Amino acid sequence: MKIDQTAAVVTGGASGLGEATARALAAKGAKVAIFDRDAERGEAVAAEIGGTFCEVDVTSDDKVAAAFDKARAAHGQERILVNCAGVANAAKTVGRDKATGERKRYPMHQFELAIGINLVGTFRCLSHSAFGMVSADPQGDGERGVIINTASVAAEDGQIGQAAYSASKGGVVAMALPIARDLMNDGVRVNTILPGIFQTPMMAMMPPEVHDALAAQVPFPKRLGTAEEYAALVIFIVENNYLNAESIRLDGGIRMAPR
Repeated sequence: MKIDQTAAVVTGGASGLGEATARALAAKGAKVAIFDRDAERGEAVAAEIGGTFCEVDVTSDDKVAAAFDKARAAHGQERILVNCAGVANAAKTVGRDKATGERKRYPMHQFELAIGINLVGTFRCLSHSAFGMVSADPQGDGERGVIINTASVAAEDGQIGQAAYSASKGGVVAMALPIARDLMNDGVRVNTILPGIFQTPMMAMMPPEVHDALAAQVPFPKRLGTAEEYAALVIFIVENNYLNAESIRLDGGIRMAPR
C-alpha cells in the first residue's frame, strides 16, 4: 500500500504506540486522523503532524461513526487503520481483600471493561473502516485497504492477574484470520502486532528499578521496546502487500513468566 497522500486512521493516537504510529505515517506523507478520548493531547499531536483529531470513545458505536464521518470529510476514505486504543487492568480470578484478608470474587466490571475496549472496541472501529474500504477503488494487486490491530504478548503468555487483559488481547489475535478471510475478495488485508514490554506513558509511571527488572527479562536487546520500533513495524506491514492474516510478536524474544 502506498502511504503518501493516503488517508489513515490511528485509534489511541494521542499517546504511546498510537502517537508514534501517527507521526510515522504522517512522515511518510499520509493524511492522518487521530482517534482518542484525550482531546487536549490529541489536538496538539494532530496539529504538529498536519492531521485531524476526532474525539472518540471506542465503546460507543455512535461516537465511532461520527469520528469516521469527520475523518473522511477531512481526508477522504481511509485505506489504513491502525487500532492502538486499549486499556490494561489486573486482578486475580479469586483474590483477597487487602484490609480483611478475606477471599473475594473477581470484579466483573474489570473483565467487561477490558473486553469492551480492547476487543469489542477494536472490532467496532475495524468494522466501520472495512465497510468504507471495500467500496474504494483498488490499487496495486487489487488492494483497497490494510487494517492493523494491536494485541499483546499477554495473548499467549498471560501472567497472574491478567485473565481479562489476556482474554481481550487473545480475541484480537484470534479474529484476524477470519476477518482477513471475510475481506479477501475485497482486497483488504488484516494483520496483528503483539508488543512485548514497551516504553509507554503507563510504563513511565513506574520506578526505575521496575524498568530495570523488566528489561533484564528480555533476551535481546536487554531493554524495553520503543514506540518508534512499533511504528516502524506498522510501516513495514502497510507497505508489504503480501503480508496478510499474520500475528507478529515484537518483543525482543521474551516469554513472560507467571509473575
